[in-house]
Amino acid sequence: MAVILCPYTRPQMATVRPNVFKPSERDTSRTGEIEKVEIKIGANQIRTRVLDTVKEVVEGMKSVEESDIVISSGRGIKDPSNLSMPQELANLLDAAVGGSRPIVDLGWLPPSQQVGQSGRTICPRLYIALGISGAIQHLAGCGSAELLVAINKDPEAPIFEVADFGIVGDIFEVVPAIIEEVKRLKAER
Repeated sequence: MAVILCPYTRPQMATVRPNVFKPSERDTSRTGEIEKVEIKIGANQIRTRVLDTVKEVVEGMKSVEESDIVISSGRGIKDPSNLSMPQELANLLDAAVGGSRPIVDLGWLPPSQQVGQSGRTICPRLYIALGISGAIQHLAGCGSAELLVAINKDPEAPIFEVADFGIVGDIFEVVPAIIEEVKRLKAER
């Protein structure tokens, strides 16, 4: 999202959020030079310390960061009671349920399930976006998905520009049809 140049200051450092990049293929021909630098810092110079690291776990919800399939909802879901629909699809596909920032801000989903720049950055095999317009902040969190499927009734929604597959339609008609088809296919097995 930004290019930062600092040619006159050292040291330089960069950090990357988890799941932003896919790991490179192993290349044993690559080499590098290891430079050992001895740093002397007195205990009185350290002003902060990590006391503990706590990962938020919501009882009964799969982690969006650890799931191969994520079903996320945006404002198009309209009401918290309608989240049962993406939850049903998620249960059928062994997927996690996620959401965009507006859904989390409304309290409809916990912050641990928020996908986007101010939420979680994920890299699932399949990401299904239901009623999500595709703001750049949201796409920063799911753009690394191997396969992105968007369902939105607005044919001009920005998410269609990055989706691998897009369905222009009402999620309240399309998703129940998908659920029924998944149930039918599972019953045939």
